[in-house]
Amino acid sequence: MEKRQYGFALILSIVVSLGVVSFLSCIAAELRRTKKEDLKLDGKLCYLPGSHAFGFGIVALVCLAVAQIIGNLIICWNSYSGENRNDSKTRRPRIAAILLLISWLSFGIAAILMGGAMSMSRRQPYGKGWLDGECYLVKDGTYIGSAILVLVTIGSTLGSAILTKRMSQADKGKKVHAQVA
Repeated sequence: MEKRQYGFALILSIVVSLGVVSFLSCIAAELRRTKKEDLKLDGKLCYLPGSHAFGFGIVALVCLAVAQIIGNLIICWNSYSGENRNDSKTRRPRIAAILLLISWLSFGIAAILMGGAMSMSRRQPYGKGWLDGECYLVKDGTYIGSAILVLVTIGSTLGSAILTKRMSQADKGKKVHAQVA
């Protein structure tokens, strides 16, 4: 039993660590993104050099995706380890499901924001640009918004995982008491 507790805590700490790396990568990407001063114009043609924000964005997105996958595996494992639930406590599963929904929504929005910002952070050569030959800059705060969504995603995933863990422990406790009685 204690080994499972330590394993659960270890997995949660891995999810938190990945979330922190993703958050800090978003902050670093915001600081290293291409600025307006980097834009070079030649008549109607424009040029933007690549920035390190692209690499930081990839790290942020990969860490967030891995954390989301691990967190959801924990939730699934805990949900199905309780197996037959015939009790009337539907409030906790609803809260866990709402938190899971919030985590997936914030994950999706963060992934879209990071993906768009990362693609704009790549080099935009003369005449090619980012879209239709025009250069685009990442707006101020795009990566910061992604960082906030990373925190929401990780927080709601952890909340759902902890709630499902408590529910499965409560169900196992009821089974032990039923067998003793």
